[in-house]
Amino acid sequence: MIRSYKAIQYTRNGLVYLVLTVFAFFMIFPFLYMLTTSFKEPKDTFRYPPRLLPRETLTTEMPGFDEPLPLYYGEVNGEQRELALVESNIRIGVFVDPANPGVELQLPLDNAEPKGGFTNTEQVVVNGEEVPVYLVTSEGQTQELALLSQTALGRFVDPNDPSVEILQNVRLSQPVEELTARPENYTDVIELQNMDRSLSNTILVTVLVVFGTLTTSVLGGYAFARLNFPGRNNLFVFYLGTIMIPFVVLVTPMYQLMVTIGWVDKVASLVIPWIFSAYGTFLMRQFFITIPKEIEEAALIDGANRLQILMRIFLPASTPALATLTTFTFLYAWNSFFWPLVVINTGNVDNHVLTLSLNVLRGRASDSPNLILAGAAIAILPPMIIYILGQRFFVESATSSGVKG
Repeated sequence: MIRSYKAIQYTRNGLVYLVLTVFAFFMIFPFLYMLTTSFKEPKDTFRYPPRLLPRETLTTEMPGFDEPLPLYYGEVNGEQRELALVESNIRIGVFVDPANPGVELQLPLDNAEPKGGFTNTEQVVVNGEEVPVYLVTSEGQTQELALLSQTALGRFVDPNDPSVEILQNVRLSQPVEELTARPENYTDVIELQNMDRSLSNTILVTVLVVFGTLTTSVLGGYAFARLNFPGRNNLFVFYLGTIMIPFVVLVTPMYQLMVTIGWVDKVASLVIPWIFSAYGTFLMRQFFITIPKEIEEAALIDGANRLQILMRIFLPASTPALATLTTFTFLYAWNSFFWPLVVINTGNVDNHVLTLSLNVLRGRASDSPNLILAGAAIAILPPMIIYILGQRFFVESATSSGVKG
């Protein structure tokens, strides 16, 4: 009975993990595709059907050709070989002898001309259809053949034995490839859109916003949680109510304020307005309330002042809340787009952040998805790493503070 129960438990847990793994794969697949495509060559991004891993077509050097020739797989005498494409778009006609239509011949159209000329070509009926008659010269002999269809083929040569040649469709041929990576895409996108300056600006703005938000939130949260002053609760409710004001309502007055101060098109406009957070103050207040008052009273008796109590008692005990607030603020500051778009001019490249540079890159590199996705990877990887590192503290904060789901 116990073994049967354990078997059921193992089976149930296995199914749960299987379902979660499948869903996790579908959720993470777009990110993996973006990351791998950022290492692809431009032509590899347009390949159909698309492939996840980047590949590079192998080439070879051959005498008489100035540039390396691409290699393709071709069948020679029933053997699969690696052949070099030496000539493409050779016009080939599929001909038959009107007297013996069962045998088809593939011959170059350059050695054929229509019987009667191009304006009055002689016609013949083959398999119930009228087809033109051509005079085809092959091996020094000219014969009248009916043209069933025409196509374009490539001439492939064995690099190790140039006497071995075959004709086959280039589009339907499988290239010889190997797994590769092109990290130069990241260098190219940085040089194309001055991404290094945008990255520096984004890091600067994010660090200042995170540090400023933590400072104001900690001070405000401690004041609302521990200091008694007239109107404290009413002021806190009013301050907390500002969260309900939509951002679109604040854009116009904020922009007018930036114009009055003279901060339009300056990095200061991306930092100062966002270092005051009602949510951050609320989060820190809720966490500070959970700290026993007896610890603070003991510190006051020992002669510690309010700042010492905050720095030596409250902050070390508030690591989960601080990590949560840092993560949220970092993600917002790093990914902010609308406000920089409003307050920073498009032509002022020196003050662009990553989101603005990516918006411009989308138009400048529209024919190079690998470069666009390389720029997206530069913008996505840092916040993703920060979130992964901070998620443990986020869960701990949600389960131990007053902010509960």
